Amino acid sequence: MRILIVRHAEPDYAHDCLTERGRRQADLLGERLRQIPAKAYYVSPLGRAQETAARTLAPLGRQAETLPWLAEFRGRALDENTGRMRIPWDFRTTQWYDRPLLADRDRWTEDTLAAGGDVREIWNETARGMDGLLLRHGYLREGGIYRCADNREDTLVLFCHYGIGMAVLSYLTGLAPLPMWQAFLFLPASITTLVTQERVKGEIEFRCLCAGDVGHLLNAPDALSWAGEFPECYNGVESTDPGLWPRMPEQPLVR
Repeated sequence: MRILIVRHAEPDYAHDCLTERGRRQADLLGERLRQIPAKAYYVSPLGRAQETAARTLAPLGRQAETLPWLAEFRGRALDENTGRMRIPWDFRTTQWYDRPLLADRDRWTEDTLAAGGDVREIWNETARGMDGLLLRHGYLREGGIYRCADNREDTLVLFCHYGIGMAVLSYLTGLAPLPMWQAFLFLPASITTLVTQERVKGEIEFRCLCAGDVGHLLNAPDALSWAGEFPECYNGVESTDPGLWPRMPEQPLVR
């Protein structure tokens, strides 16, 4: 089995939809995804993911099933520097680096940086949601692996968001999510591919083949979006919204 985690295209967060560039991205994404036979499609209930999925699936006459738990990771934790609640993937390295609990896949939610809010609750919801979805396809979680009597080369596509997508990736690969949230980013309209490995009959593990692939955007003028990234060089604005930056960065990816 393969699982494709697709981040929605460039968002207009204020209206929970896509920007004009986001719609161009979604069309390019759709051209690529329609070449991949998929058994099933699943989508977040949020508008930006729904619109991204629709621009892929409408030409196929297919629909995605909406899964409430695929909504962006909703857990909030207490930022000890500000005393405010915040999403758990925007902490600075100086806040989390020397805290070994945060790297523990089983105990990371016990650290105070992941506490003080509902992060643990939403993490457990994510785990239950992913396990429930895979069970529908014949994969039963047992410890860090899955049991399946008939593993097949099916593809499932999840249209969702960066935070929840990284949570799914970390859960399926057995890695603590908080360091991954801080160190990796899925750009808008990117594809992350996980594949099962069955080295022992009926014993299934997952491996990431590619994270955040945007190859389908590279030949289109002005198609890349940096939504979710902090400025590469200090510009006085600590924001992941490039629209607030003094200027847009260069696009270093090779076309």
